Amino acid sequence: MLMSDPLLITTFTTWKSTQQSNSSDDLIAALLHHKRLPMTAHLLRQLPVHFRLAPQQVITTVETIRPAAVICCGMAEKRSHLTVEIQGHFQGETFCTSVDLQALVRRLPHTTISDNAGRFVCNYLYYRLLKYLRSRDSSVPCIFVHVPILTEENRSHIMHDFDHLLQQISHMHTTVYH
Repeated sequence: MLMSDPLLITTFTTWKSTQQSNSSDDLIAALLHHKRLPMTAHLLRQLPVHFRLAPQQVITTVETIRPAAVICCGMAEKRSHLTVEIQGHFQGETFCTSVDLQALVRRLPHTTISDNAGRFVCNYLYYRLLKYLRSRDSSVPCIFVHVPILTEENRSHIMHDFDHLLQQISHMHTTVYH
């Protein structure tokens, strides 16, 4: 990827009235505050938690900015670590990331790999985005990261691991869109 190629990072808004914020967006806000996002980062923050609108907005942005890589982020209230998802699935169809996740999370003590992106909008967004990229014969690296609730105890660890993920994704090679 060239230094000028954008890295698309997405987050969600909340979906329950009891939630004050979405940890995926909280993480990106903290990284912004500490100036730890790449200069080429293009942020699509606080996506609606909506099965049609979220994928539509992300795919439209991908078509517009043609990112060198995509990192979608969502909140996982019951998880304690960052979780990088292997796949998205819908109605018996599954699409997997082309990123070598074992290599990506190696030496990241607060990050795990999951093959269950859930049954909600996070999973559907990932499924639709991976399907879209495959239909374009695109090798744009794309991952989905579930972010736990950020606390005083885990915030610096989660930020460190996510920062490392960003650096690794930023150095992956991509091919031209068709």
